[in-house]
Amino acid sequence: MVSKSAFYLLLPMLAFAVGMLLPFQAGVNAQLRTLLGNPLQAALVSFLAGTTLLLVIALLTRMPLPTVKTVSGIPWWAWVGGGFCGAIYITMVILLTPRLGATTTFGLIIAGQLIMSVVLDHFGAVGFPAHPVNLWRVAGAVLLIIGVILIRRF
Repeated sequence: MVSKSAFYLLLPMLAFAVGMLLPFQAGVNAQLRTLLGNPLQAALVSFLAGTTLLLVIALLTRMPLPTVKTVSGIPWWAWVGGGFCGAIYITMVILLTPRLGATTTFGLIIAGQLIMSVVLDHFGAVGFPAHPVNLWRVAGAVLLIIGVILIRRF
């Protein structure tokens, strides 16, 4: 059994490790675009591979399927938010990374994520607990944006 303190140390390490996968994924998907000749086809192949992996994991773990009642009760925005945002994200990374480079692309993506996260946290939107905006959060976001400007410029 993992202690509570070890668990809370593990979570940031997992988040960091997952973050390290994204530039790798971007490079692979950009190469896939070159091989297929189309960014939408590359995104589709990427999503098909991910869907296949999730299906295999679901089958191996014998994860129960949701009921029709459960699926029919999911609001439209939940379907659109997850799937559409993922498709747009993957396609844009495929298009932007070869042009801007991994550092600039992901610096801007992280800056956008951080700013939206501050807004969502402030309002407690889409199920997040409310964390009001404060000077430290704004300063962190501004410093990240300054970092992206420095990376892009020099």
